Amino acid sequence: MTKRDYYEVLEISKSASGEEIKKAYRKMAIKYHPDKNPGDKEAEEKFKEAAEAYEVLSDDNKKARYDQFGHAGLGGAAGGGGFGGFGGGMNMEDIFSQFGDIFGGGFGGGHRQQQARGSNLRIRIKLNLEEMISGTQKTVKVKKMKLAAGVTSKTCPTCQGSGVQVKIMNTMFGQMQTQTTCGTCQGVGKVADKIPAGANAQGLIKEEEEITINIPAGARDGIQLNVRGKGNDAPLGGVPGDLLVVVEEEVDKTIKREGDNLHQELYISFAEAALGTTKEINVVGGKVKIKVDEGTQSGKILRLAGKGLPNIEGYGGKGDMFVHINVWTPQKLTKDQKEFFKNQMENGDMNAEPTGKEKTFFEKVKDMFN
Repeated sequence: MTKRDYYEVLEISKSASGEEIKKAYRKMAIKYHPDKNPGDKEAEEKFKEAAEAYEVLSDDNKKARYDQFGHAGLGGAAGGGGFGGFGGGMNMEDIFSQFGDIFGGGFGGGHRQQQARGSNLRIRIKLNLEEMISGTQKTVKVKKMKLAAGVTSKTCPTCQGSGVQVKIMNTMFGQMQTQTTCGTCQGVGKVADKIPAGANAQGLIKEEEEITINIPAGARDGIQLNVRGKGNDAPLGGVPGDLLVVVEEEVDKTIKREGDNLHQELYISFAEAALGTTKEINVVGGKVKIKVDEGTQSGKILRLAGKGLPNIEGYGGKGDMFVHINVWTPQKLTKDQKEFFKNQMENGDMNAEPTGKEKTFFEKVKDMFN
C-alpha cells in the first residue's frame, strides 16, 4: 500500500514548527488510540501511521532527508515496526513518555515497579601527608540503618502491588487515566508486615558496622570518595545506599602543601651560609640530604623534584618539594665574636655587595613553577 505523505497524516504544513508537529501528533494519537477505539482496525492503522510520521518529522535529520527525497530518502529508517517500534528503536512507550503518562498502561508494558534504595551516608576521614602521598587503607566503624533480622513484607494494600495509583479524569477528549507513584509503598509494591522489636516502620534498625576503605595515592583535602553499597540499607531488601567519604588533611608542623607541591623552611647559621654545608631534612616517607652551596643567600629556594604528591587525576608524575633557606642571624655574640665582626665591617670584607644577579621575590616564585 502506498504510504501517505507524513505532513498529510498529521494534517500540518511543511513549515510547521517542532511544537506544532508534537501538538498535531498528540491530537491524532488521542483520536485514534486503541483504548478509545477497541476492535477498530482502521483506527489502529491510523494510530500507527501517526506514530511513524511523528518519529520522522520530530527528528531533524530524518525530516531533512524526507523533505528532500520523500519516503525513499529514509531507506527503511521508519515504518514497518508495528507496535514494537519504528526503525531506530522508538516504541510506543518512548513516544508517549514525551507527553507524560496520559494514555495509561495500554502500551509499553505498563508501569515498572521501582526498586527501593537506601539513603547515602557521609563520614570524614583525616589523613596525614604520608597517607595522602602513598595511599592507605582505613577501617572505620559506621552506624547505619540495616534491615532487621526477621522482617517480612506483604503486598501494598493501596496499589495492590503495582507500585502506582491510577486516577481517571473526565476531559474534553473523553476519559483519561493518569498514573502516579504509590504514596504508601513509594513505588516498591510491598510494605513491611512483621516488624521485629526495635525496628522502624520500614523494618530498619540502627547498627554499627566495620567498613574498610581504600584511599588512593594522591588524595586531597576536601575530595569525596564513594564506597558503593555501604550506606543505609533499603527497606524490604532493596539496593543499599553509598558511603560518601570526605577527606580531611591533618596539618603538618613543618611541611606545608600547595596543590601537588610541598614546602618547608630550613634554617642555617651565618657560618653555614658562608662556607656551605650539607643538611638532612625530613621528606614524606623518610629523610634526604641536601647540599647548601658556599655563599648561599637567605631566601634561596631549593627544588627537590618528585618529592611532592602524586596527581590523583591520573595524569602521571609527582609534585616537587621546595626548601626555603633562611639564614639565622645570631642574636647574642661573645666579646671575641663581636670584635671579629667589628673588624670585618671596618675592613669592608663583609659588606653587602649585590652583584645585580640576585633574583627578586617574584622571580623566585616564578621559578618555583617553571
